[in-house]
Amino acid sequence: MNPVVKEARVRETEVVEKAKRRRFTAEDKRRILEEADRCTKPGEVGALLRREGLYSSLLSVWRRQREAGGLAALAPSKRGPPAKVAEPGARRIAELEKELARAQARLKRAEALLDLQKKVSEILGVELPKQDEEP
Repeated sequence: MNPVVKEARVRETEVVEKAKRRRFTAEDKRRILEEADRCTKPGEVGALLRREGLYSSLLSVWRRQREAGGLAALAPSKRGPPAKVAEPGARRIAELEKELARAQARLKRAEALLDLQKKVSEILGVELPKQDEEP
């Protein structure tokens, strides 16, 4: 065998670095489903699946989608959880909750400092002014 021909055959069978995911439009899905529905003889559906490069499970999923809502259900949808619809005041509420949490943290620190000042004044014997009195 000629080395050039052998090298050409090797190049033909090389695997692509990263395969791309196939995407089917609603029209493609509808066309393949109609073709599958027309298959009556044994083995015709299998030949169709091999020709299109599909698995039978994908055909089943497309049939369920078609029964659920027609052509619109066959259209590709976004993956993942549905996007949350933002309420009109939700952003403002979140900002106010953060501000409140910061203010509460500052209040806690201030109270801790006041307690510390009271303890230090007791230890040193320094009398602090009462709350009613001004310093």
